[in-house]
Amino acid sequence: METVSIAERFRDKTILITGATGFLGKLLVEKILRVQPEVRKLYLLVRAPDAIAAEERVLTEVVGKGLFDVLREQYGAGFNSFIKEKIYALPGDVMHENFGLESYEVLQLSQKVDIIVNGAATTNFMERYDVALATNVAGVMHLCQFAKQCDNLKMVLHVSTAYVAGEQAGQLLEKPFQIGRALRLDYQLDIEAELQLVDSIKSELRIKCSSDDKLEKTTMRKLGLKRATHFGWPNTYVLTKAMGEMLFQQLGQDLPVVIVRPSMITSTFQEPMPGWIEETRTIDVIFVAYNDQTLPCFIFDGSVIFDLIPGDMVINAMMAAINSQWNKRAQVIYHVTSAHQNPLPLSLIEESMFRYFDINPRTSKDGKAIKNKRPLAFKRLAYFQAYMILRYKLPLEMMRAANVLLGGIYTKNYNKLNRDYNILMTVAKLFAPYVFFKGWFDDTNLRKLWKAMAMDQNDDASIFNFDPKCINWSSYLVNTHIPAAIKYANDQKAKARSA
Repeated sequence: METVSIAERFRDKTILITGATGFLGKLLVEKILRVQPEVRKLYLLVRAPDAIAAEERVLTEVVGKGLFDVLREQYGAGFNSFIKEKIYALPGDVMHENFGLESYEVLQLSQKVDIIVNGAATTNFMERYDVALATNVAGVMHLCQFAKQCDNLKMVLHVSTAYVAGEQAGQLLEKPFQIGRALRLDYQLDIEAELQLVDSIKSELRIKCSSDDKLEKTTMRKLGLKRATHFGWPNTYVLTKAMGEMLFQQLGQDLPVVIVRPSMITSTFQEPMPGWIEETRTIDVIFVAYNDQTLPCFIFDGSVIFDLIPGDMVINAMMAAINSQWNKRAQVIYHVTSAHQNPLPLSLIEESMFRYFDINPRTSKDGKAIKNKRPLAFKRLAYFQAYMILRYKLPLEMMRAANVLLGGIYTKNYNKLNRDYNILMTVAKLFAPYVFFKGWFDDTNLRKLWKAMAMDQNDDASIFNFDPKCINWSSYLVNTHIPAAIKYANDQKAKARSA
């Protein structure tokens, strides 16, 4: 690693960030401004019809969040002027060539940018295939095209996911994908053909059904899952993220590229405050469902190692990687993961959840404490599905038949119960590849990065901590993460009720 400290690396630099309104994007913006207030400018590319709307989105969805309270307190009355000086909201979208910007805007931006951080992505496992391709795949094409126009570019950092590995078992290396190679043996993945397939199917739908948006949405969602399974990935999200990496390998050969692959990202571990979270993320679905008493059973294998990583550690690793690989015309991949150095078995997650609810008991409407009851656990998805059909689906069908005979008096109740059933079945199917995951992520590059940073004679190791060995999982889950996930979900419900 060069002797320049990480914070100093960002001094007087101009940075283009895509996906700044997302969880990691917000964390990155806040961290840069907090550790290096002398950064020249952060251009935040956000979807908006014009500059005024873009600025409003940034003020509301990024710097308006509690995440920025440390900076807000530090600058006091000068906070807004500081933000205005350092951040420029750029209306655009990675889905479009040149991000949908005017040619003069592209020229001006290309002459200024030193660093590009590509965090724009759709992370929905069941996203429409056309939308996922447009953001996670075409977005990479457009970003590479723009990057090649930048005169002073020293780094492109792309945020991917460790789970581009699909459902492979064993050691999973920090190695790039070969363009066109699917996970399914002897299958070739032609990205251009996939884009054409989507266009063709959408054209056929529009000819047959004119403007049936609901049918198009359903068709595109099913197509994404079908194509993912066909090529060996468990869902649309990881398939399209893998495609994006392939395109970086093909189109970004002459660029200084770092690809960061985090595992399951959780709330902040330490900074700017412990437990900052946004959205109900991955494992949080289980905590929230149990809190809401909507988790009668689930799939579970306590011996499986779950790979979680706090969001602030991901940001710290990203900034350290930018510094380490500064202006090197090569592509380096970092698995920002925890399981290799600090394994977390699912059994400990379960115990931590029950410990949290023992300390913070749920209450019924009349104020009485609800006794903790462990949901039934199934070590195979097929067993879970069979139980759900026998225990819930068959009675639901009997209710539906009775409802017809009795003039619809059970309609509201049936619809709610059927919706809950379908949600639980869908969540279980989507989570199965992760609940039963048999792979482990090699983190050699990440450990080398940490070792080099820890040996430097500056404060980088404390300011930019991404060492997963320092996490006490039980303490973090019980005291920080689970309460943060529950609070966020409850706040969202309260907002929905008052809307």
